[in-house]
Amino acid sequence: MNKSTLENWRHICVDMQRLFAEDTPWHVVWMDRVLPQVFEIASTYPERTIFTRFLTPETKDAAKGSWRDYYEKWWMMTGEHLPAEIMELVPALQRLVPPASLFDKKIYSPWLDGRLDMALQSHAVETLVITGGETDVCVMATLLGAVDLGYRIILIEDALCSGDDQTHEASLELLRNRFSVQLELMTADDFLR
Repeated sequence: MNKSTLENWRHICVDMQRLFAEDTPWHVVWMDRVLPQVFEIASTYPERTIFTRFLTPETKDAAKGSWRDYYEKWWMMTGEHLPAEIMELVPALQRLVPPASLFDKKIYSPWLDGRLDMALQSHAVETLVITGGETDVCVMATLLGAVDLGYRIILIEDALCSGDDQTHEASLELLRNRFSVQLELMTADDFLR
């Protein structure tokens, strides 16, 4: 990154929660494998890190539209069936809040209601460094929304995880080939260097 960009960036770490790290139907097996890289970036720059959390509704009937159908399938992932603490970040990352901040959302994208964009714009943020999971779901929604809003994106390849290797690789290939003007893929080491 060039010097001017260094002053105007934030790290968005997507949904590195116990919900996905522990033994649940949504367990992302290799989240542990990317946690060291995520932690290295977040702990080096905690004041620039925003952790998003995907929060499920209390009941399936509390969901709207097609989300109600989604939670009809995933009823066991609603608040009435899970301990509240499972929505928290994994312990290593939770210790960084504050100075890192939390941003809660009930859908894949953090952009829909405008809160995150307004917060970033209040600090003249131009570049987003993105890590977390899942590459092909919430990371993709975070990234595409950021592109639509005009942010420059740095995607940290070895700090992303998914529950499906094939769609993870396909997602990275898509992003590398179709969004090369708006995003850059790099490793955590390259970013930190």
